[in-house]
Amino acid sequence: MGGCLSKPKPVEVKVEVIIPEKDKEKESMSPNGKASPIAHCKTNGSAKHHSDEDKSFQQNLYRNPRDFVEATVCHVKDLENGQMREVDMPGGKVLLIKENGEYRAVSHKCPHYGAPLVKGVLSDGRVRCPWHGACFSTATGDIEDFPGLDSLAKFQVRVEKDKVIIRANKQALQSQKRMKSMAKCASLSSYSPGVTSVLIIGAGPAGLVCAETLRQEGFAERIIMCTLDRHLPYDKPKLSKSLECTVDQLTLRSKEFFHQHDIELLNEKEVVSLDTKTKMATFKDGFRLEFRNLLIAPGKTPKQLNLKGANMENIFYLRSPEDANWIAKLASNKNAVIVGASFVGMEVAAYLAEKAHSVSVIGVEDVPFKKALGEKVGRAIMKMFENNRVKFYMLNEVSELRGQQGKLKEVVLNSGKVLRADVCVIGAGAVPATTFLKHSGINVDSKGFIPVTKTMQTNVSGVFAAGDVVTFPLAMRNNKKVNVPHWQMAHMQGRIAALNMLGQVTEIKNVPFFWTAMFGKSIRYAGHGEGFDDVIIQGDLDELKFVAFYTKSDEVIAVASMNYDPIVSKVAEVFRSGRAIKKRDVEAWTEIYKKPQVTASLPVFSQDRPSFRGVPDNLRFAVEYALKYVPVVIQISNCAFM
Repeated sequence: MGGCLSKPKPVEVKVEVIIPEKDKEKESMSPNGKASPIAHCKTNGSAKHHSDEDKSFQQNLYRNPRDFVEATVCHVKDLENGQMREVDMPGGKVLLIKENGEYRAVSHKCPHYGAPLVKGVLSDGRVRCPWHGACFSTATGDIEDFPGLDSLAKFQVRVEKDKVIIRANKQALQSQKRMKSMAKCASLSSYSPGVTSVLIIGAGPAGLVCAETLRQEGFAERIIMCTLDRHLPYDKPKLSKSLECTVDQLTLRSKEFFHQHDIELLNEKEVVSLDTKTKMATFKDGFRLEFRNLLIAPGKTPKQLNLKGANMENIFYLRSPEDANWIAKLASNKNAVIVGASFVGMEVAAYLAEKAHSVSVIGVEDVPFKKALGEKVGRAIMKMFENNRVKFYMLNEVSELRGQQGKLKEVVLNSGKVLRADVCVIGAGAVPATTFLKHSGINVDSKGFIPVTKTMQTNVSGVFAAGDVVTFPLAMRNNKKVNVPHWQMAHMQGRIAALNMLGQVTEIKNVPFFWTAMFGKSIRYAGHGEGFDDVIIQGDLDELKFVAFYTKSDEVIAVASMNYDPIVSKVAEVFRSGRAIKKRDVEAWTEIYKKPQVTASLPVFSQDRPSFRGVPDNLRFAVEYALKYVPVVIQISNCAFM
């Protein structure tokens, strides 16, 4: 903060907002405060983030000078504090960052789907991905918010004679990601088959991140994951966006990974009952497993269509890669019917639009996504689908399914309309897969959800829950108990559960982030808009370039955008900081994007604020708000203020 001036002097405030060029995305479609019961367990390594160990490991692995490249990438004056730049190195690119006078260099791509981080948001020592909201420490490269499993590689930076020089390992430069070091089970052979230290029910993102976090934090006892799936953990959100992806293309971690890190995975194993007093899980095949700590993260199951013939062979609920592949195959040049205008249903419809002879969507509301995104945004998306030959039958339900020889032929609507159907996909919602918890002693609400605390602890000590099956206190909504079935949130809940199992009391505080992709376009969404009473649209819905602010009373509670990156990531960072965005602030968020560079000579009347006399209201508010909230470059003469 600059010193006070005795007399007002004019200063030039130059606010520069870097507007990313339109980037065609490569998204491939596109506890309770008590001591932990396992906190005393033998560990193998630090109980922290292993950043020192990681550095040592990498140095030992790549200490041969021939494994490194070094280059001068810029002059010290080329980068201001709070800026980041993608720089070229021999053999790849690096993200160079300057914060508080210090230079840092990390991978330039997000390890999740490869988004360019330079187009993201830099705030408080971390960079947020512009596409899906994953966050990484600029000091260590460690992943701090999700989605994704890996961290960024970190590179050495030094300054010599005002030149910024980066030294990078060739392999890390090429891979652009880093897996944190992990412990192994110290004495796996000493365990009887029916005993484990940690049991994880479910192999989705919550379960997988829980297991990985335990190992990353040095936990060296037995971990068993069990799942109904026949496959290794895979990228489920991609199923509906890219139906023809193979299992290998979707797999998150290899079989060798689980073996190397002593994470036992039991496939096609269903838990049918739990006894939390004896800490025993009973499986459908009769196998019984005693556990010390438990994570319940089985996800949801699709709502079944309660009609005769609903089990015909060409009706699918999209539960597996095999389902996805069959849907794509059967729909080729044929008639596809989607029951339910959910995100999954609409993503499937978008994928099939260019492959099927016809695609019909049946929905119970008048427009898709009305409850989540509002009527105006819903209608704009609906129009986009209609322009791509998708027909809608809204305010409708299925009354009859007609078939021949076990195959569906026609779908009859309650309006009387008959639709030809060679393949039918049911996307009418899902329910928590928690029926096995009856008589377990674990509290489950009337809808099947498991209420948990900020530490993901259930009402039973040593039993945690995460993912789609929980309601938890959402920090940004004044700790209101909510269910947020997002891929990103499940990752974080798994990590929070693991840390609290280890006695590292950690509360969930992250901001929900969601995305959907249709016809090569993506909608980003941050916050939690449940109960919104108004939607403020900026941009052009018809051109599908817009940002929608969802408000309740006078406060913004969520934001969605299309072709307006990285505004959703910027808003997510404000939500994370705990600051409120009011309705009156909304115009400023978009105004600064309209003016990539704003220069104004303004008299200073205090040490920390300029006077805006004579400046147009919209420009004044945009600059003032930018100084307060938005990461911008500020160049000032005669006086400095922040």
